Amino acid sequence: MAMTEAKLEMFDDVGGYVEGEMSVPGSRNINRLGEPDFNTLDEPIKDTFLRDVKAVGVKFFHVLFPKEKKTLLKEWDLWGPLVLCTFMAMILQGSSRADDSNDGGPEFAEVFVIVWFGSMIVTLNSKLLGGNISFFQSVCVLGYCLLPTAIALILCRIILIAEQTDFLFFLRFFVSMTGFAWATYASMVFLGDSQKPGRKGLAVYPIFLFYFIISWLVISHTNT
Repeated sequence: MAMTEAKLEMFDDVGGYVEGEMSVPGSRNINRLGEPDFNTLDEPIKDTFLRDVKAVGVKFFHVLFPKEKKTLLKEWDLWGPLVLCTFMAMILQGSSRADDSNDGGPEFAEVFVIVWFGSMIVTLNSKLLGGNISFFQSVCVLGYCLLPTAIALILCRIILIAEQTDFLFFLRFFVSMTGFAWATYASMVFLGDSQKPGRKGLAVYPIFLFYFIISWLVISHTNT
């Protein structure tokens, strides 16, 4: 084991002890190579929570304005996708018919299955095509890019408060398709460089289909 500091004791020329400490320059950085700059074990829970919330918020911002391509890939997490999936499932579960005897559970589970299983299938397709990102990086990007469809769901829910007309239906359709296009574009900004140029089309189609199905759930959601 290498020691960065050692206490040195030796005789000097006159027969006395000479004591001191010996340090190896740069050894502190070598021993901590690959370790974080802070110790989360000693960090208060509040600071850890606020840091994670801030990181999720930053990723949401980059989805809304997809210019910086490396943030979602470099520091991936699944907190944002979990929040978005749970939120959309809670809203969409009220779409069951009034004469239905169930309590909306299947609709809640249906959204979870579509989001997580669908993102896994899209990720597997990307990996089989030779994508150079990890499995969880791809799932993270696909999950965070649900934000535009979640915003579209909120707007459509507000529109449903009013008495429905043909105009309001087309308005909901426009909002849903805007969220769909935004989500697809954002995901391609982050995942586009992970595929070889000749295979990008094969990778885009499952992503297109994934967000289209979710957007269809949004447009088909009604109060009845």
